[in-house]
Amino acid sequence: MNLTALTALFQHYLNEEMQMRSVRLPYACCLSTIGLDGFPNARFVSLKEIRDDRFVIAGCMSSRKGAEINASNKVAISFWWPETQRQVRIQGIAHLMPGDIADRYFDERNLDSRIVSAVSNQGAALDDPQALHQAYDQLVQNIGETGYVARPENWGAFAIEPVRIEFLTFSDSRFHDRILFRKEGDQWTEIKLQP
Repeated sequence: MNLTALTALFQHYLNEEMQMRSVRLPYACCLSTIGLDGFPNARFVSLKEIRDDRFVIAGCMSSRKGAEINASNKVAISFWWPETQRQVRIQGIAHLMPGDIADRYFDERNLDSRIVSAVSNQGAALDDPQALHQAYDQLVQNIGETGYVARPENWGAFAIEPVRIEFLTFSDSRFHDRILFRKEGDQWTEIKLQP
């Protein structure tokens, strides 16, 4: 199986989850990075899309996740879809995407999210909550009815090029179906794993 077929399988699983989904956020995934202190670090982010067989995430580049990816671009993303009882784990290399593509992802966000990203330094200590709210209110006044908020310089997107993808389907019998696809050179190998 090649990477295009694997990402197509991922998309098929995602579509099935979306059809059965009773709650939002099927695109939510846990992004794991190698912490600057050597400890693993994980947080939930949103998958923007699959582009050229790479999994795209976006966010504040000056946040802890941005600093950690810049220090070591080996990352993992994990999906859990309760409706279909499936888990997908992806390990790969994160590549910074060009600014014009990041602009598009930023512009697709709702207005409140864009404003908060423009006035906030995500993850930094919050010494004066009132000042942050005032900056928010000031930007709302400045943009007026146009609703245009420029992408902050510290906001960008990463495309994760997978090197391992594991698909797991849970079973009540506990004999879960697990298949690991691993990139070896230019080829992908398939390994059936014990539950």
